[in-house]
Amino acid sequence: MHETPEALRRTLSVAGLWLLVVNGMIGAGIFGLPAEATRLVGAASPLVFLFCGLLIAPVMLAFAELSSRFEGTGGPVAYTRAAFGSLVSFQVGWAFYVSRATALAANLNLLIATLAFFVPGADAGATRLVALAVIMITLTALNALGSRQAIGSVGVLTALKLAPLLAVVVWGAPELDRWASAVVAVPVPEASDWSAATLLLLYAFVGFESGLIPAGEARQPGRDIPRALLVNLALVTVLYVLIQAVSFSVLPDLGASERPLVDVAARLFGETGAVLMTVGVIASVGGNLAGAMFTTPRMTYALALDGHLPRIFAWVHPVWRTPTVSVAVFGAFVLVLAATGSFAWLAATSVLIRLLVYLACIAAMPRLRREFGMKGRSIVVPVLSAILCTWLLLQVSVQSVVATAALIAAGLALYGAEYLRRRT
Repeated sequence: MHETPEALRRTLSVAGLWLLVVNGMIGAGIFGLPAEATRLVGAASPLVFLFCGLLIAPVMLAFAELSSRFEGTGGPVAYTRAAFGSLVSFQVGWAFYVSRATALAANLNLLIATLAFFVPGADAGATRLVALAVIMITLTALNALGSRQAIGSVGVLTALKLAPLLAVVVWGAPELDRWASAVVAVPVPEASDWSAATLLLLYAFVGFESGLIPAGEARQPGRDIPRALLVNLALVTVLYVLIQAVSFSVLPDLGASERPLVDVAARLFGETGAVLMTVGVIASVGGNLAGAMFTTPRMTYALALDGHLPRIFAWVHPVWRTPTVSVAVFGAFVLVLAATGSFAWLAATSVLIRLLVYLACIAAMPRLRREFGMKGRSIVVPVLSAILCTWLLLQVSVQSVVATAALIAAGLALYGAEYLRRRT
């Protein structure tokens, strides 16, 4: 669907795509959510995680269908361009890019704050700026030097992230009878509490869309991306349910904990467990950063291929075969946002932007089904997906709406400027 052929290597296997999807979904949230969920619905909290997995399934199925029909880089940009044209696809790509940059900057500051657990003072003054620069320069270099190196770093961080989570599940499993007894004995939660818990926990299941973007580097994107999405949904849902059930069983005062999984690990393994879980937090945030550093620069690469950004963003290094300029610009952009803190006014838009991207892609499905000769397919998946996203949109704040409107206006200005430049 791009105006110019792509020059990226197809090196990503289904395992590499799965790494990108799982790191988009499992960030720092799951390390704090068990306490919040328990405060809202008590012993029913693992069931809310299961309910959220079922709720997000139609959205994942919708994207699995869309991704099976596109082989080029861009994900949501490619889907909306094919259905609605260049203006909508540019806005989707631009909004996604900025929202990912601000979220990444926020996570980078969270990573530095967590590192201060081991290196006191790392989150203050000149030391903080040096740490921010070292992390971003390292991630930028890894992503510029080649896809294999970048995915390798994501793989290592994923292993470090999942190891303590799986250890908690395995070692805490013998105590699950406490949760089983509690969930049968307690009354059914109030509908308002269940709704609040659902709204809170659903955001632990989003972020998967990052794995859709590098389809142009996947060996068999039409087959492997849907597999990565659906396998990941099943595994993450089971993992979340087990983590919540074990946490409730192991830690009697789970709802009062400020660091729930760290406290659970300390209960199971002592102080060593608390340290290892803190390392898991660092690895989780680091994996999220590494995954986003791989996928998000492909957005400006795709937009440049479509002629909506200067051609330099589509330049691919002749040896490394990576969109080096897009990678470097994104790394520098995130570093500036993280160092100055100027991203704060936009950070609240990341959720709203993500939902708008979802809705735009879901809205593209009827037209794309006609184009690909799939008119007889059920409307259940897109309808359920649209209902869920609309319900979530109704929960956002006025601040998010205003910030998003400003972001869209800025995108329109950029689109118009590049259009005029190309005409002259």
